[in-house]
Amino acid sequence: MELIPVYLAFILILAIFLGFELISKVPATLHTPLMSGANAISGITIVGALLTGGAGGPSWLATLLGATAVFFATVNVVGGYLVTDRMLGMFKKRTDDAP
Repeated sequence: MELIPVYLAFILILAIFLGFELISKVPATLHTPLMSGANAISGITIVGALLTGGAGGPSWLATLLGATAVFFATVNVVGGYLVTDRMLGMFKKRTDDAP
């Protein structure tokens, strides 16, 4: 009996709990810079998905999964940068054009 699935499930559950604890302790002032960093890391996911989808292997499933990963990672990156830009816009000084 192989224990690899058990170890992988344990690592997944541990990562979920650890991620929840770490994210809940982040102050609001650090949220925007950390999300910008996470968006940059998600850009690396796009590169990996492009390599997987364009590997030209015999499996059409790998190409389909790679294309799906490219789509979702692109949505994540674009949406993340839009939210970050909007949040940073809240800190800009407003100029009133009305007299």
